[in-house]
Amino acid sequence: KPQPFYALRDVSFSVQKGESLGIIGRNGAGKTTLLRLLSGITQPTLGEVTVYGKFATLIGISAGFNFELTGRKNIYLNSAFFGWRPEQVRDIEAQIIEFAEIGEFIDAPVKLYSSGMVARLGFSIAIHLLPDIIFLDEVLAVGDAKFAEKCWERITDLRKGDRTIVMINHSEAAIRKLCTRAIWLDHGEVMIDSSTDEALAAYTAGL
Repeated sequence: KPQPFYALRDVSFSVQKGESLGIIGRNGAGKTTLLRLLSGITQPTLGEVTVYGKFATLIGISAGFNFELTGRKNIYLNSAFFGWRPEQVRDIEAQIIEFAEIGEFIDAPVKLYSSGMVARLGFSIAIHLLPDIIFLDEVLAVGDAKFAEKCWERITDLRKGDRTIVMINHSEAAIRKLCTRAIWLDHGEVMIDSSTDEALAAYTAGL
């Protein structure tokens, strides 16, 4: 019989409130699986995952969207996933639309959006709902450089506001910029869990 494949094995760690953690490793190391487990998208076959507080997950540019609905209606749909009531969303609707830079297309079906427009709207919704924890998986790689820089500025502001951030990114500069700690995953196992500089140095040496 074929042997089961485990994307992660014996992975154990904790993240404190207000901490910024980077997850690094090659493609196929188990990084996205780890983020899916933390955000509840996937359930572990062994062990358990416990997350305290409200969180937003930006794990794919189309996650949480109904492409037949307009951008505006998707704002309310996504917000409902985070436990927001429609009357609460109305107070921040204009801010979400302005930040996303969607313009008049906000009332067009999302299926007509470019991938960059979907990413901008998804990011804008998530950050305006002010979650305690933000899970990021390479989503800022989509879109133009100007908007990406605006997103980084907003994430930095959220981090200063004592938000917890867990981020996957292949950019060493991005990990250094945002994270104070990093975990290097290789073939589903933790190779090192240390300061950002130490983890990146070990990862680079192991390539």
